[in-house]
Amino acid sequence: MTSMAPRRDSPDLSFLLDHASHVLRSRMAAALAEIGLTARMHCVLVHALEEERTQIQLAELGDMDKTTMVVTVDALEEAGLAERRPSSTDRRARIIAVTPEGARVARRSQQIVDRVHDEALGALPATERKAFLRALERLVGDHLATPVESPRPVRRARER
Repeated sequence: MTSMAPRRDSPDLSFLLDHASHVLRSRMAAALAEIGLTARMHCVLVHALEEERTQIQLAELGDMDKTTMVVTVDALEEAGLAERRPSSTDRRARIIAVTPEGARVARRSQQIVDRVHDEALGALPATERKAFLRALERLVGDHLATPVESPRPVRRARER
């Protein structure tokens, strides 16, 4: 009996990227949970420390919708890691300011993120790591930089 499946000449890039992303996110979530953070909370803290940013700007940087951003900032405020304040440049805008404790936690969470990334890349020989990262940066900076409009929207995987 012959197979009806189409012949494949190369690995399934979509599956490989999706699976790698899923496993990396799950490892990141587990590692950050050890200090009481989510990946979103880490993202907000780190980007809010870089410069004065509004909630909307931080949501765009973290690829979060408005509701998710509000919930994330609420959790950061409740933990004493960040607070909403009036902007120093636009009195109508509110920024997310990181508390001293939030800055300490952000430094620790960045160490965790770096460790998880290093562990993932550690599966590759040193010479392949740089080539792999350059290739991914080239893809994300060019051909895979912007999603295309589709008549049936593509659902993004949710973090659990």
